[in-house]
Amino acid sequence: MGAAELEYNRETFANEPFTDFSKPENRKAMEEALAKVASELGREYPIIIGSERIKLGEKITSTNPSNPKQVVGIFQRGTPELAHRAIEEASRVFETWKRVPYKERAGYLFRTADILRRRKFEMSAWCVYEVGKTWPEADGDIAEMIDFLEFYAREMLRLGGPQPLTPVKGEKNYLVYIPLGVGVVIPPWNFPCAIMGGMTVASVVTGNTVVLKPSSDSPAIAVKFVEILQEAGLPDGVVNFLTGPGGSVGEALVTHPKTRYVAFTGSKEAGLRISELAAKAQPGQIWIKRTVLEMGGKDSILVDDEVDLDSAVEGVAVSAFGYQGQKCSACSRAIVADKVYDSFLDKLLERVKKIKVGPPEDPSNFMGPVINQNSMKSIQNYIEVGKKEGRLLTGGGHAGGDGYFLQPTVIADVEPKARISQEEIFGPVLAVIRVKDFEHGLEVANNTEFGLTGAAYSNSPEKLRKASEVFHVGNLYLNRKCTGALVGGHPFGGFNMSGTDSKAGGPDYLLLFLQAKTVSEKVPAK
Repeated sequence: MGAAELEYNRETFANEPFTDFSKPENRKAMEEALAKVASELGREYPIIIGSERIKLGEKITSTNPSNPKQVVGIFQRGTPELAHRAIEEASRVFETWKRVPYKERAGYLFRTADILRRRKFEMSAWCVYEVGKTWPEADGDIAEMIDFLEFYAREMLRLGGPQPLTPVKGEKNYLVYIPLGVGVVIPPWNFPCAIMGGMTVASVVTGNTVVLKPSSDSPAIAVKFVEILQEAGLPDGVVNFLTGPGGSVGEALVTHPKTRYVAFTGSKEAGLRISELAAKAQPGQIWIKRTVLEMGGKDSILVDDEVDLDSAVEGVAVSAFGYQGQKCSACSRAIVADKVYDSFLDKLLERVKKIKVGPPEDPSNFMGPVINQNSMKSIQNYIEVGKKEGRLLTGGGHAGGDGYFLQPTVIADVEPKARISQEEIFGPVLAVIRVKDFEHGLEVANNTEFGLTGAAYSNSPEKLRKASEVFHVGNLYLNRKCTGALVGGHPFGGFNMSGTDSKAGGPDYLLLFLQAKTVSEKVPAK
């Protein structure tokens, strides 16, 4: 579908369907994709700056968290000097790319979406091997990326032309949105295609150029997406690909005077560091840098005593342990009303014991590995803290095998201000907190420095109304899990230390990558 032929209409957007792996043909296709990708593991990939392909003496190795001895890809350990060169190249290309008509830029996204659909199983397989996603989690990641491509292309068709203004007698006035300049995109590893690609194509379609510095835990998926952009015909230098350490390469990108904005998703600490660095004007800098920051959360599901308890237990379990709890939207706190607390724990224990942990290549496993050894050690340390702060209900140990496999862990009777109730663990650890009632639960739900996602389960319309008003998060879900935001349907971004509430996948997201220019012309009297 060409952008020039497509009239913008939000109703023409539909979320990409998830793959039904119960169908034999889909299972076979995924098995074949896993075999194909397995045959490509261990290859070396260059840094890409404009038309240059650069290899260096020092390397970064990406490995399979299910089998750390298995190399997924070999990448270059970039330097601050290459970071500066990448920014300069992106700045040079920006002068031509910003003049490409917006419908043409949208067309690149539509073509990329078509290619990604054809390669959906293959890209999912990369997610299985590089970041330990199960089949459904990997498929959801790629589906979300297709959604971002389709949604942002349509959004640009809406925003690209002159915008309506209040008429002024004797003048011809219009407002247009123009691109910012060179953007630095620093994505996380946990949604290695969707978040990485979403921030990148939002930049591209709005007329900006990009230096993409992927996480060192997921560079293979990023370079495969860059290859798809190239296949779609995106000109050299619009997206530049630079691997390297965040401390040196990342900071060199953020502080460069020609960097116009930084789009980041990751930890609170890294996001605040970027905010601090970007706020300081550098010699030769002629603008105030913009930052688009999404920094994680400490997300709660509040369970009322007037509730379908089975539904609440299922929502908590899936939200807490889907993708090993490694989602910024994951439920890490269940806040449960006193009257149903003991029954909730009994049902939750029964449900969690059914969770199977193992290599995600096997579709029967619900949980795979955590991302790396440092993460595993950090999570294990939190579990030890949790054993002192509450009662270990289930889990708490290594799940066996050579990879970074942890058991789903539930710690009950946790106080609202305990460390495991306040600090982001980013792993399969759930704290359960007893509260007097729903009102008390809302107070506890708001007692962290974060404000990303949350959910409330209740059969009372009045209590749900109160939650929608009081529960201070960017994405609140009622009587459903707190993960699984859909592009277009659940614009995503949080409050407080969860970031700048950027609302990815929403109608205002592209405005973060644009600036408005008003033109007024006096019309001669007739």
